[in-house]
Amino acid sequence: MPSQRRGAPGLAHFNTVPAMTAEAILLGCCGSHRWARRVAAHRPYPDLESLLAACDEAAYDLAPADVHEALARESSAGLHRDAPSAAHTALAAAHAAYESRFGHAFVICLDRYRPDEHLDQLLAGIRSRLSREPDEERAVSAEELRALARSRIAHVVANHPETDVTGLPDSPSEAV
Repeated sequence: MPSQRRGAPGLAHFNTVPAMTAEAILLGCCGSHRWARRVAAHRPYPDLESLLAACDEAAYDLAPADVHEALARESSAGLHRDAPSAAHTALAAAHAAYESRFGHAFVICLDRYRPDEHLDQLLAGIRSRLSREPDEERAVSAEELRALARSRIAHVVANHPETDVTGLPDSPSEAV
């Protein structure tokens, strides 16, 4: 598969860096130290699918405190600076309402949507999730964190074989 071959140098790099470096790379993908330690400890991974499966398994095992830690390290997705000012205003108000209600940034993985749908999906997501009870929203946020972590690690491994802790890119799945 071409995507696996393209990602191989990044996966090889990730598999061979010191554990602390691997953990730092992983913390850029999901802010839970427990998650990062667990995924790093199971290296080397034979392929991207194995790495992503390990990321999922570690994410499903996060305790509420681990999810809280990861959410605390997140920031709410923003808009491209060229977006209309009304869109910036609407999104800022939606983020403020969400963060006031739940005490953490709104997280959503937008990978399954086209870029021109991101703003609508982001606003619709915030609007629909504001009506949830806090426990239900924590579960949804944990699932979105898992999806974001998958997207981010796949992006890093596939596109940045030389990634170090100072050069983690922003994930395209959350940029609007």
